[in-house]
Amino acid sequence: MDSTNVRVPPGASAALVEALSAGGAVAGLRVRSFVPLPPGPLEERLITVDQTNTSVVVGERVVVKWMRPAGGGGSPDRAPGLLAHLAATGFTRTPTPYAAVYRDGHDGGLAAVVTGFLPDASDGWDWCVDALLGQLDGGPPADRSGEIGVLAAELHCALATASEILPAPVTEVTRPTWAADGLAVLEQAHRLMADAGDEDARWFTARLHRLAADIERSREVDRAYVIQPHGDLHVGQVLRWRHGLAVTDFDGNPTLAASGGALTEPAARDVAQLRTSLLHVGQIANRRTENRHRRAVADWCRHAADDLLAAYRRTLDERGMAHLFDERLLRPFEVEQECRELCYAARFLPRWRYAPMGVLRSWYE
Repeated sequence: MDSTNVRVPPGASAALVEALSAGGAVAGLRVRSFVPLPPGPLEERLITVDQTNTSVVVGERVVVKWMRPAGGGGSPDRAPGLLAHLAATGFTRTPTPYAAVYRDGHDGGLAAVVTGFLPDASDGWDWCVDALLGQLDGGPPADRSGEIGVLAAELHCALATASEILPAPVTEVTRPTWAADGLAVLEQAHRLMADAGDEDARWFTARLHRLAADIERSREVDRAYVIQPHGDLHVGQVLRWRHGLAVTDFDGNPTLAASGGALTEPAARDVAQLRTSLLHVGQIANRRTENRHRRAVADWCRHAADDLLAAYRRTLDERGMAHLFDERLLRPFEVEQECRELCYAARFLPRWRYAPMGVLRSWYE
């Protein structure tokens, strides 16, 4: 586990869940309740995968995510509002939101989010990769990309539905700055890649003008609808559990500076990140199989991204929400996302660079 995680004393999570179930006060904390939390077992189990925060399962029914103090990236304080909004609109394809807990005192920051535990849950970096590897080994097809697209569309429809929490969830922006923002990310990635001075850096520099041209295409859109999106929507946030797929983690992008809870973006931003994450699944599969199935993986990536998009658009249309998605933004945002992945790799996880570089090479070679 990341050594920067929150240190949680044994028994603290169980004590919090017990107090919430009883409806009582919690010393030193303020509670914002969403859905009543029934009493139950209180055994604790730490979730040991790498993560920015620290999550503890209580009684195999509740997850307490203890949040790092503000300043670690993302906008964790936005999650409670979005969870409350989703609960109010009847969206159930996320772990049941029970409560958000805030620290008392002058900062009053978010201390923990308490949600339901999904039995047999596995995140997409596990189940989606395993499914593709199984297909490459002669197993059943890894064909759940359409389901992921439906889930994303249902999420966006809920986020775009008015509630007491968000009475005006959809707004329209004009003269957006997405191209300028994307070009700034491209320049940052170029600078970080140049510092490496290797073959990847030379390849990236040689195609800089083509990357910039694709990002510039977002200037075609001078008016668009925006919502408060998921903000960090990739396959790792899509859980497969015993009753299907669910989406989790509304804290925002941990690699971005916290910008408050009112971040608004076009729905295409989430879709771009979700589609590129499927391409990263392909890169992971290539690495694990030493490129023995490169053509089959490329075919899977193409069909998976297309199936996701088709299911997403179809579901929006069926719900009368087609106006949320402007496909002209998709490729500019996808290119920008891969540049963000390169920046993330350079700063935090150098071994990850192969994935966005593999995607970019597949586009520009």
